[in-house]
Amino acid sequence: MKFHHFKMHESGLNRFFGPLEAKIMNILWDERELSIKEVQQRLEKEKQINFNTVMTVMNRLVEKGFLQKRAHGRSSLYLPVQSKADFINDQSKELTHELIEEFGTLVVNHMLDHLEEADPELLEKLEQKILQLKKEK
Repeated sequence: MKFHHFKMHESGLNRFFGPLEAKIMNILWDERELSIKEVQQRLEKEKQINFNTVMTVMNRLVEKGFLQKRAHGRSSLYLPVQSKADFINDQSKELTHELIEEFGTLVVNHMLDHLEEADPELLEKLEQKILQLKKEK
């Protein structure tokens, strides 16, 4: 799944989804498989929301490839195509790839500049990866 619009000035899942889409995805990532009515009920803990609005957004998420839909009696159940961790991993990998493709060395330099703020464990992993890449060449 490739996103066509990454929202730089948003945070979290709102960088990839609209606000309601993000809330729905989080609900389904937490609870796995729910009907539209069940999702609506969870959303209504925050504020009232129309069933048809939830249905429209969930069906669009199916069309976009983020949710699967399966028949369950007279209703349908919806579940995420991939886990939240896998989704974030795939999107961050794709974003990193695109940034390096387009801006190359500049992006790498900016990432290196931010290593001063990095966790020592992350620095150790990075060092091991660099050593591994050097051995392979």
